[in-house]
Amino acid sequence: MRASLKYLVDESGQKTSVLVPVKIWDELNSSNQKLQAKLDVFTSIQKGLSEVKMSRKGGKKLQTLKEFLK
Repeated sequence: MRASLKYLVDESGQKTSVLVPVKIWDELNSSNQKLQAKLDVFTSIQKGLSEVKMSRKGGKKLQTLKEFLK
């Protein structure tokens, strides 16, 4: 993968940009979207577990699945 990347450098030789072939960009973008979807699921689970923990501390009754699905 790296062999096809091209770097742009400034006058002092510092890398300033990277040129990525479209095929590689599409693969990276697809992987990123899949990872983002997984992160969204994990974040939602974490939020739900936090809500359960807080409700148990406060003695608040949570909505049942049956109530939720109505």
